[in-house]
Amino acid sequence: MGAEPLPSEIDRARCYRDAVRAATAALAGASDTPRLDAELLVAHAVPAARSAVIAFPERPLSADAARRLAALVARRAAGEPLAYVVGRKEFRSLELAVGPAVLVPRPETEHLVDAALARLDGVASPQVLDLGTGSGAIALAIKAERPDASVVAVDASDAALDVARANGARLGFAVEWRSSDWFAAVRDRTFDAILCNPPYVASGDPHLAGLAHEPRAALDGGPDGLDAIRVVLRDAPPRLRADGVLIVEHGSEQQADVAALAVAAGLDVVERGRDLAGLDRYVVLARQR
Repeated sequence: MGAEPLPSEIDRARCYRDAVRAATAALAGASDTPRLDAELLVAHAVPAARSAVIAFPERPLSADAARRLAALVARRAAGEPLAYVVGRKEFRSLELAVGPAVLVPRPETEHLVDAALARLDGVASPQVLDLGTGSGAIALAIKAERPDASVVAVDASDAALDVARANGARLGFAVEWRSSDWFAAVRDRTFDAILCNPPYVASGDPHLAGLAHEPRAALDGGPDGLDAIRVVLRDAPPRLRADGVLIVEHGSEQQADVAALAVAAGLDVVERGRDLAGLDRYVVLARQR
């Protein structure tokens, strides 16, 4: 639990500056970036752009906005992810609606999109599959940057698919959304690229025990964190076209294990990728020749 909010001080705020100051103080023990969170929550409560909150600190804050802000700060101070509080998260310049049915898209996952786009360069009208789409982040990012691609996105959670479909409709991107336990609904199809950010946290990881808002099923990868990855690697080879690739995100200490499982499943490791922090984060795999 983080620090308790200070509703009386927030209620007394009469301008953006006062509101940011009070919200920052309330979030000091609950967030690693309390000032940033405060600015974003003030912007959401007004509503206004964060740039306006920063550029015009003297602008008046209505009593209604102050009450909205107090409620938002209370949720963030209780540990709810900021993206859930404001209901959105940016992923590769796409603003996506998010909520407790889906994980908040992370910058690390953007590397999967980069790797796929590089591999698909020169492939006309590629067929792409996003396994476990969640909010639709990967599928929609691919469609945004390769409009000629035919993109299929699957998830076993109907609630997650509702979020993804809504994001696709709002952004105007045509993606085929399918309810499916991994490859179950696409076993008759092959793809130039399959992207997957599966659950890969070990069930006994203490971080899982503290989850109060995120969907556990999207994170819990079984005793060693590799249960879902094993299934995906086992079933992927027949779904890949001759020059197709499977790109899988994994935990920072799992790359060697994932590579060994891939080889045993009939896949070659053609690239081992790291994230911006320099941590092992994904592998690019192809069918063994």
